[in-house]
Amino acid sequence: MLWTKYIRASVVALMVCLVVGCRRQPEQLTVELPSRDIVADGNSVVRLPIAGARNAEELKVHVASENGHGSARVIASPPAVEYRAGVIPGDAKLVISGVGVKTAEVTLHVQPEYSDRFADGTPDFLRLDSANDRQAFRRWFTAIAEHEATVPKLPEEIKDCAALLRFSYREAMRMHDSTWANDFGFGEHAAMADIAKYRYPHTPLGPRLFRTGAGRFAAADLTDGTFAEFADAHTLWMANTHFVTRDVHRAQPGDLFFYRQFEQHSPYHSMIFLGHGDGGAGEDFVVYHTGPDGKWPGEMRRVTVESLMKHPDARWHPVPGNKNFLGVYRWNVLREAQ
Repeated sequence: MLWTKYIRASVVALMVCLVVGCRRQPEQLTVELPSRDIVADGNSVVRLPIAGARNAEELKVHVASENGHGSARVIASPPAVEYRAGVIPGDAKLVISGVGVKTAEVTLHVQPEYSDRFADGTPDFLRLDSANDRQAFRRWFTAIAEHEATVPKLPEEIKDCAALLRFSYREAMRMHDSTWANDFGFGEHAAMADIAKYRYPHTPLGPRLFRTGAGRFAAADLTDGTFAEFADAHTLWMANTHFVTRDVHRAQPGDLFFYRQFEQHSPYHSMIFLGHGDGGAGEDFVVYHTGPDGKWPGEMRRVTVESLMKHPDARWHPVPGNKNFLGVYRWNVLREAQ
């Protein structure tokens, strides 16, 4: 009789397990906080060891804070969360979850970054430190500028050479998803990689990408109007780029030609060096907006460097002997240590 009762009790217990589910208690994860400061420079990486997980390979992590607060991934052996800082300081909340574990949250305090290692006025958090990011910027910057030379109607903001630079620069730093591609008609460039360090407009500067004054970058520049969404050709040349060469044969795609024409009302002029452009081979090209002239609103032009060398007005020849040609310049965000 006792044996029968034991069997019945076991069957009932088994049925309860089948109906309700015989599950072990969720594992409690413990995540170790970093012992050093994390700086919002887009590059700093820290590993946070995880304890309490039987199978770290099944864990996943995401950054629950807003865009620009970095990225994270799980390392299986030894179990850890690897966090890469973004460029926006403040609290970055990491959420770690997985099957059979209690979801864990940890908040990292990311410090502001105020360095300017080249003393050119550009904060290091904006610089594209990796070769992949620099290449991604060059490809998008030139592709966007060249595209605007082919469309029947320009965006309303592109009214002169500086506006073309600002527009192409800003759009090159966005995330180029399907919505962006459809809006701008860029389906053929969908496979090109984006910049990984950050995505406009999620920077400590927000949309204010262009420096408007000279001098080394300092913390106060983030709030005193030193950066703006607008900058004319002179300001782009003076405060946002650096000199590379006067030999156009040493230019790289995405570099800029700057001129100073004293005879004109707006003496500073810029062109974007495309290299071979979308053609992929043959002659090198530049693209630029002529700017308005009286009642004429100006237009986009895409011409070869060779034809520019033979321009009927020698003031536009991109050669060392032309005093009006300031030289080949490069965006400060592309600057590399020598």
